[in-house]
Amino acid sequence: MLKPLNDRVVLEVQEEAEKTVGGFVLASASQEKPQTAKVIAVGPGKLSHGNRIAPSVAVGDRVVFEKFAGSEVKDGDQTYLVVREKDILAIID
Repeated sequence: MLKPLNDRVVLEVQEEAEKTVGGFVLASASQEKPQTAKVIAVGPGKLSHGNRIAPSVAVGDRVVFEKFAGSEVKDGDQTYLVVREKDILAIID
């Protein structure tokens, strides 16, 4: 398993639906990059003046993140996205 450092967060990107509301199947080129994910791992937080600032997200949270944020990383058969906490826009309740 990946263990993120500092203010980085490991996300498992959620697959988006491939159909429109009307039931039309979208071509892969016309689909937008998914922006929701599940938090898999969280680093200890950002270091500021010798103190750690605790992250705002926790393992298991569903989040919305910046469209082109982070780096894709493969761990076995699974692909994850590693982002900075600042690239996470919101937690989904």
